[in-house]
Amino acid sequence: MDELPVVVVGAGPVGLAAAAQLLERGLEPLVLEQGEQAGAAVAEWNHVRLFSPWSELVDPAAARLLEPTGWVRPDGSAYPTGREWAETYLRPLAAALGEHVRFGTEVVGVARRGRDRIVDSGRDDEPFSVHLHTADGEERVLARAVVDASGTWTTPNPLGGEGLPAIGERAAVDRVSYRVPDLAAERARYAGKHVVIAGSGHSALTALVALAGLGDAGTRISWVLRRGGIGDTFGGGEADQLPARGALGLRAKEAVDAGLVTVVTGFRTEAIERTEDGQLALVSAVGARIEAVDEVIALTGFRPELGWLSEIRLELDPTLQAPVALAPLVDPNVHSCGTVYPHGAKELSHPERNFYLAGMKSYGRAPTFLAQTGYEQVRSIAAALAGDHEAAARVELIMAETGVCGGAGLFDEAAPSAGGCCGAPEPEMLTLSAPPAASH
Repeated sequence: MDELPVVVVGAGPVGLAAAAQLLERGLEPLVLEQGEQAGAAVAEWNHVRLFSPWSELVDPAAARLLEPTGWVRPDGSAYPTGREWAETYLRPLAAALGEHVRFGTEVVGVARRGRDRIVDSGRDDEPFSVHLHTADGEERVLARAVVDASGTWTTPNPLGGEGLPAIGERAAVDRVSYRVPDLAAERARYAGKHVVIAGSGHSALTALVALAGLGDAGTRISWVLRRGGIGDTFGGGEADQLPARGALGLRAKEAVDAGLVTVVTGFRTEAIERTEDGQLALVSAVGARIEAVDEVIALTGFRPELGWLSEIRLELDPTLQAPVALAPLVDPNVHSCGTVYPHGAKELSHPERNFYLAGMKSYGRAPTFLAQTGYEQVRSIAAALAGDHEAAARVELIMAETGVCGGAGLFDEAAPSAGGCCGAPEPEMLTLSAPPAASH
């Protein structure tokens, strides 16, 4: 068993950090990535600028691995875009890891060798059997441990207010997007159209601000909120201790106050109808309607994909779908990112020994994830797998005195130095593997 690698699923920020941490501990990592490059999910939001500065986006073990290669650490006070994060850090890190990273490799199942989830006998004595799909067909890899850092980017929440796709949502897939639009490439899709933006996080605010800039092209924006009012959705504004986030909230508020955005509150979408003129109509659970819609941007968060883990004995919170010991620490009804206590292997463990969820996926449906938190998770996991249980239990993440929040949003100017936060509910995270995956 000790001669086998630790399989890490996902070559996003947390997955690559896990590999760097494992290497430092003398363990062999094998990172399996479905995409063709590191940060494949990040590449889908290249145009979005993070709220977290570079000082919070580089894992310490990864930096130590990169430095001998001639890599130059970015200015810690700068706020990168997704593209800059991937090109300046994630891809050089994958290159430094070399043969420890495999691209174009989809993990389709994990089990114990020769055991399904029902069998107890000899279970912990068998390695993990990781089933793969590649361009060459199917194969299996044996592993001493598995760290699932695959994120949640590929499984956005639907528009439907019940957690399921609204009636007609799948049929309208050509008119419904679940990503912040890149107007440099998609301007024609939205300019001069009636666009519905659904969601109350910073992803929604980012889209709102971007599309409000198309007002001179006749673009109409309806901002749909499930909650009964705007409340603190705009965040702390000038008082927000994360300046970039506060600036985004102020710009969104200005767009609403200027009449560029129509706000629709208390609207839980039950159905999408395609009308005779080819447009869409959104229908709420109580029969309210939003008519003459051309495009819908649903930014309502993400959820973990657990189907390929059906033969692994997971212990998940029934509400958040996060590990049961972690769920109370990340419950968005109680916590924002700055009040989540750093945690590690103990909170991330499952009845299946040496199997861990890490990164954004470990939070289940909670939206308060930080890249820094993910780096601390995998540092602790690597220590535990190496048998250094004292280090695994030790908290090494030091945050600003009042906590530091992360997220992603449209922020084109250089942000002031970030202090602590958290004055507002955290956004759907885009930066951690992610999906983002990421500081998000």
